[in-house]
Amino acid sequence: MRYIEDDLKEKTILITGGAGFIGSNLAFYFQNNHPEAKIVVLDSFRSGETLSNGNLKSFGHYKNLLGFKGEVISGDINDKDLLLDLEVNYKFDYIFHEAAISDTTALEQDLMIKTNVNAYKDLLNLAVAHGANMVYASSAATYGNAPSPQKVGCEAPANVYGFSKLSMDYLSREYMKKSDISIVGLRYFNVYGAREFFKNTTASMILQFGHQLLHGKNPRLFEHSDKILRDFIYIEDIVQANVKAMKPKESGIYNVGTGKARSFQDIVNILQSELGTSLTCEYIPNPFVGSYQFHTEADIETTKEALGYAPAYEMEDGIKAYVSEIKRVFEEEVKK
Repeated sequence: MRYIEDDLKEKTILITGGAGFIGSNLAFYFQNNHPEAKIVVLDSFRSGETLSNGNLKSFGHYKNLLGFKGEVISGDINDKDLLLDLEVNYKFDYIFHEAAISDTTALEQDLMIKTNVNAYKDLLNLAVAHGANMVYASSAATYGNAPSPQKVGCEAPANVYGFSKLSMDYLSREYMKKSDISIVGLRYFNVYGAREFFKNTTASMILQFGHQLLHGKNPRLFEHSDKILRDFIYIEDIVQANVKAMKPKESGIYNVGTGKARSFQDIVNILQSELGTSLTCEYIPNPFVGSYQFHTEADIETTKEALGYAPAYEMEDGIKAYVSEIKRVFEEEVKK
């Protein structure tokens, strides 16, 4: 689906984190719907380097870009020389900033702030220099355990990742006051969909439960999973919000979710229906009680008003659209 009617001929779009989950989906959206645009993908592709928690430092993977015909740059947004090269040798009209240390369990506070906050300031300066509208990934992690529905202005981050994203939002507001470009921060809630497999253990529970079921394993859920609710949003609605944020009515920070909270039990039930399985659920104690969000739900009224955003996928619709990809990834990546 094409979300804007604008002709992007001779426009140049930079997508940081473009080999990651959301960035690669944006790259293909523009390639498929606006082939007249020049698309430049920048990503710090995975190298095997890990964080202290054992997870990969970068989730970027070339397979997410198979079929992409635009320009691909391997580089780290912390590299000042790289950013200078981008400023001098390119002229961007739009910047979609998806690159980040996105692992919410990462303990390296220095790396998190350097990458998510300080490098973002450099990219904002690049956007201002080029007159490029900026759309960047904020996060529902800024809310921590704030009560539902979560509203912009009621933040209480519970980890350094959420803190770093909130710091990005504060920085953005300062730039909104003094620059002519539009700046939009999108607070993603629980995103799922194609090209998330290479996030490994941080991929959505929809993908993880799907692969458990395809393995013939009983799905394992925390006790009272029917009461653990999240705002799960399908990748197509994330793409929609990003594209509509290119020319917002007003710069700002906006939630991107469905506005409806669904349970982990719902996920398993829908997946079992779509996959034709009837495996018995196993319930285990939740070891994260006290540090666990039991209810997230995005207030999206201002998002609808400022961006013209309208979520198109209920969870049933999203999983139905996703299930063939869940099966493909299982056959090609998991079973081999």
